[in-house]
Amino acid sequence: MRRRLFIRSLLGSSMLSFAQAAPPASRTQLGVAHIGGLYSFSEKDYLNEGAATAHALGARCIKVSLSLDTDNPSPQLYPFHSQWPKVTTLHALADTSYYRDLFAKDFDTFILTSFRPGCSASYWREKFSAEDEQAEEACFASLTRHLLRTYAHTRKTFIIQNWEGDWALRGSFDPTTKPAPAATASMIRWLAARQRGIARARAEFANNGASVFHACEVNLVRQAQMLGAPSVTTDVLPHVDVDLASYSAWDTKDSPQQFAQALEFIAKHKRRTEPFGEHGVYVGEFGLPESEATPQMAFERTRMLLEEAQRFGCPYAVYWQLYCNEPTVTPPKANADYKGFWLVRPDGTRSLVCQLFQ
Repeated sequence: MRRRLFIRSLLGSSMLSFAQAAPPASRTQLGVAHIGGLYSFSEKDYLNEGAATAHALGARCIKVSLSLDTDNPSPQLYPFHSQWPKVTTLHALADTSYYRDLFAKDFDTFILTSFRPGCSASYWREKFSAEDEQAEEACFASLTRHLLRTYAHTRKTFIIQNWEGDWALRGSFDPTTKPAPAATASMIRWLAARQRGIARARAEFANNGASVFHACEVNLVRQAQMLGAPSVTTDVLPHVDVDLASYSAWDTKDSPQQFAQALEFIAKHKRRTEPFGEHGVYVGEFGLPESEATPQMAFERTRMLLEEAQRFGCPYAVYWQLYCNEPTVTPPKANADYKGFWLVRPDGTRSLVCQLFQ
């Protein structure tokens, strides 16, 4: 199902193809995130406008939000030309016309950032009761059943993940904040409950022609590696079975060498689980905003990081993102008013990074 990325012509004739350079490389699928962008180009509902654009660019893996948490529920992230019905469960959200249209599109893999309805994304940090544990398991078992039942025999893959777990563990965007031991213990239980729910439902639909997996996303890897700082990678992953680990790779975006080392570091601490085995780490976010580089530099850096992900054998590498979600002034009116996390700019022009999807 995972197609090779033939970008040899973009990299120069002197380079070997990824398949020749490292056998696992052909497994890597380049994807794109479509979450919370700030502009649109059509009258189509925003979730599916972006998905259609991503597909037209050549992406066969897309990362979106499917969540009803109290912080950033999906209806707030996809507001344009949309009238979201009131639903109270994740499986009901997945069964809305917007998500049915999305999942009917010709993507191989859908990566879904999902949290239990009515809770903040990191509510477990303060208190995580036995009742919460049961509710998490039941919630994600229900969503998994819906996906496997509805998309049986389509050969589609769904990956359910959190977002940047090191910030959630700290309850802060200050990397020097030390997580409380109780929060670390709760995160382990929280992830285990989500994994149990997904695995339990998955076992009920064995070999039905669709797949649902669970991932834990980490983001502060470099400081854990170099300074021994507390992290999800070192203090959580070794203590819980998850199908996959996702790396939101902003702490090594300026160094392909450090990026590759971070992937190795995550893999060293993640418990090996099937069916991914040694390839159980993927890149959940990566890129370089054009506010920090020229378009050519952004392309070259993204290309180099993708090459390292392929060399390592990541099953996915997800570019952040389709439409920029971060303004530099309010309200933004032109390209220069955004940080430049995009494949398609507000004026409709395309980033050079789009070429990597061809």
